Amino acid sequence: MNLDQQLQDLIDHAPQDGSTPQIMERVAPVIKTMAERLRHPQYYVVQTLDQSWVMLTLANRTQSDREKNVIYAFPTLQDVASSPYNVSDPSLIALPVPVTHILFQMLAMTQSDSTIFFETPGDVTIGTEIQRAEMEQLIQEGWQNQADADPQYNIPSDIA
Repeated sequence: MNLDQQLQDLIDHAPQDGSTPQIMERVAPVIKTMAERLRHPQYYVVQTLDQSWVMLTLANRTQSDREKNVIYAFPTLQDVASSPYNVSDPSLIALPVPVTHILFQMLAMTQSDSTIFFETPGDVTIGTEIQRAEMEQLIQEGWQNQADADPQYNIPSDIA
């Protein structure tokens, strides 16, 4: 699936609660922009058998009291075997996930600080980091630009 198809799939499978599909349509341009920075249409993400994504806590090399939680995304299944994950653990599995789905899921995982996408098959030493805070900032800016351009996005001052 190309990026547009992936995004449409996210929108089509969003909960039909009256607002989520519209929110998805509004965040889709930011997700697409971030996905275009990456090389692959899908990556392998290590998950538990109940499909919870496995995060790693990384410590700062120079400031040991600073940590961040990351998700690793690999270009091939073989690269997962070279990762810090214990691939012999029967409770873990690596599954392919469309890149836009990873980025969207990252927004929902508040305990995750970023996702590191390994771009070169066979090399799990250098990756491209996408921070959740950066995505949130771009979404906020996009929503503000829409509100400035179209009054329907403005919240009425007498809403209470």
